[in-house]
Amino acid sequence: MKVKKKLRKKFLSLRQKKYFDVPYEKFSPLINYIKKKYKSKKKIYIAIYYPSNYEINLLNVFNNLKEKRLITLLPIINKNGLLNFVQWDYQDIMIVNKYGIPEPLHTKKTFLPDVVLAPLIAFDKHNNRLGYGKGYYDKYLNKLTKSDKKIEAIGIGFSFQQYEKLPTNEFDFNLDNIFTDKGFIRWKF
Repeated sequence: MKVKKKLRKKFLSLRQKKYFDVPYEKFSPLINYIKKKYKSKKKIYIAIYYPSNYEINLLNVFNNLKEKRLITLLPIINKNGLLNFVQWDYQDIMIVNKYGIPEPLHTKKTFLPDVVLAPLIAFDKHNNRLGYGKGYYDKYLNKLTKSDKKIEAIGIGFSFQQYEKLPTNEFDFNLDNIFTDKGFIRWKF
């Protein structure tokens, strides 16, 4: 755990120093991938996050999409300390959670996403994700995997957030893909 804590501190500092706005068009490969993969679905539910601590901002990307079948969801932390995802529109009223992050109102209906775009502090070539340490995304994704619900999890971060080999434990969820400011990461083994 001490190693993860040190890595969090290192990569949070690095992200703050190196942060930049990723241009809208850089997300085209991600959007095209999702639309192609789920082309047979009438509605594609995509879970994003409200950016904080110098995370890549996806809000404008999804707010500006003209594709009606792409439904954007944001996470809320429920009473049990678990994540749920609710539909989000740019003009929705938000409340601030205990971490200072805006969330949609908890009275909205929850949805099961097809794709979860998860924020990360660091990632490695095995698609491991280092989060903030509370395990919200890991618990949510592991719970769905155990219940045979297939959700694709794509980590979103800057290319400079790559680390050689992250320490993991049995509670960590392994991502399906990583998408950065340079596009999808393709590992060469």
